[in-house]
Amino acid sequence: MALRSNVRRPKILLSVLAATLLFPALAACSKDDGPEPMLDAFLSGWRSGSFDSVSFVRASGERVDAAAVSTELKALSGTFKDKPPTLNKQTPNVNEGLALTDIAVSQPLPDGTTWDYTTNVRMTKGKDGWQVIWEPAVVHPKLTPGDELAVRRLSAKRAGVLDGTGEEIVKPRPVVVVGVEPQRVEDLDKLVADLAAIFKAAKVDAGTSDLAARVKAAKPDAFVEIVTLRREVYDPIRSSLRALIGTTFREEERLLAPSRTFARALLGTVGPVTKEIMDSKPGVYAVGDQAGLGGIQRTYDDRLRGVPGQSVVVTRKATDGTRQDTPLLTVEAKPGQPLKTALDPAVQLAAERALATEKQRSAMVAIRISDGRILAVANTGDDNLAFTAQVPPGSTFKTVSAYALLDAGKVTANQTVACPKFFTVDGRQFKNSNFMELGNVPFHTDFARSCNTAFASLAPQLGPDGLAAAGSALGVGQTWDLGYPAFTGRVSAGGSATEQAAASFGQGQTIVSPVAMAGVAAAVARGQWKQPVLLLDPVPAKPAPDGPALKQTTLDPLRAMMREVVTAGTATTLKDVPGGPVSGKTGTAEYDDNPAHTHAWFIGWQGDIAFAVFVENGVKPSETAVPITESFLRAIR
Repeated sequence: MALRSNVRRPKILLSVLAATLLFPALAACSKDDGPEPMLDAFLSGWRSGSFDSVSFVRASGERVDAAAVSTELKALSGTFKDKPPTLNKQTPNVNEGLALTDIAVSQPLPDGTTWDYTTNVRMTKGKDGWQVIWEPAVVHPKLTPGDELAVRRLSAKRAGVLDGTGEEIVKPRPVVVVGVEPQRVEDLDKLVADLAAIFKAAKVDAGTSDLAARVKAAKPDAFVEIVTLRREVYDPIRSSLRALIGTTFREEERLLAPSRTFARALLGTVGPVTKEIMDSKPGVYAVGDQAGLGGIQRTYDDRLRGVPGQSVVVTRKATDGTRQDTPLLTVEAKPGQPLKTALDPAVQLAAERALATEKQRSAMVAIRISDGRILAVANTGDDNLAFTAQVPPGSTFKTVSAYALLDAGKVTANQTVACPKFFTVDGRQFKNSNFMELGNVPFHTDFARSCNTAFASLAPQLGPDGLAAAGSALGVGQTWDLGYPAFTGRVSAGGSATEQAAASFGQGQTIVSPVAMAGVAAAVARGQWKQPVLLLDPVPAKPAPDGPALKQTTLDPLRAMMREVVTAGTATTLKDVPGGPVSGKTGTAEYDDNPAHTHAWFIGWQGDIAFAVFVENGVKPSETAVPITESFLRAIR
């Protein structure tokens, strides 16, 4: 793309026949030749930096050495000294020993475009032949002695991330950068110790372990950065920090979510671009640029960051020693485009607060049943377990198994299905949690009380692929396009009899993620599986098609069984939660060869919100996943 500057130096009228230079190597120019051989030699030298066969004079008539011209040209070219332009000449206008030639200059710019402008070269014919009249204006009409050409990068305004109503979640928020100015420090060891104590008391991870070394290595007037604090974190410790001799502060704005933890594993953060990111996209970033450092901020960085502009300037030293710029060409930056998510800040905060007291890594996903929008994606750490965990679902998967059995007519809710303490398949013994034994009970009781042995006994009814087909009908293992990576699950299929038995209650080779299981709960509540919706703009390119409507004769008993889990089963602490009836399924999932090592789950719905709670190594759902669910449901009312 060519960007044209129309600034021209005053000149006499020239003929307009253009010719592309081929710049042949010239050994010498005869004094009887016209100006073109010497002009060609000069233009060739402009590109190569060598003027061995070119004769120069200044406008005053004083001869000037070719080497001096080469040095001045490099200085004048500034930013472009190592990127010579393409030069096209027009036919010289010759009049009584003087020649004036228009030169079309096409100068490559850092972003891959070109800057096109016209300059001219004056020449005079002396007794030894034609000579180029050397002056800075040859390079560009606006240049004078001591000037340089430079390119200034114009930063684009980064766009924010929006919630489901279009309000900004990630937007500019005030921060304070805390630092140290070495020349003001009186006692470095004491300063570092005092800073560490203040940050520890405020529960701020400032990383002061290498501060002393960095201060010693810095220039006396440097700003040695320690940490950037949100304004609400800084204000309570402001007076303590400012009382320390040597500290210094910068007030800035950064693109931030409402809190440090707000959907952090999903949204990611924004900060100075890293070397790794710069190396992955050469020429796209400059040192000091802001870039997405994870999550959707990283995935959609090109969209959010916009397109930087650039300004070609003449820079010259002012009388006060500073440099002043005169713009020659400006290409304005294009602001970034916002990213609209389906998140609901109130629901997201409720999910995060519900997880906050859990010491184990945990995750929660909430989906609005009516439209499939993902309202909350909460994680207790920086890993997005809500989307990326690949873990056994445990007894929450009995929801899928029960759906498969009911839908195929292999069992009814009221049919007696024995729940023995143990059940053996091909020599492998299966048992219930805490060696539970219910005896001969209805299938709905097996489900509500989470009887593994009952489901293991029914597994052959589904055949080798029946469970996988049921999982697919509820979205598990399908190809989704949320606009952001998510693991949709993998259901055991075609396995041995023991594998089929284990898979029937969410063990064996079956693995899922919280978002996949939230989708299962939403499908049962809705009566149809629909791919969850994370991004509203841009809309994902290839979302999964809606599943078929589920049969009412299957849904009615399954929903009643999931309600019974809360009223008379393994999640009775939820039966009095305000906001309407809660339905769901608990899950305890072994993840290695030690039966004591188990993840805890709860999936379900209340009103128009379906959800999945996962606690890594949470052991007992009644003590982890279920209380988290209760806290969440109480918070959103």
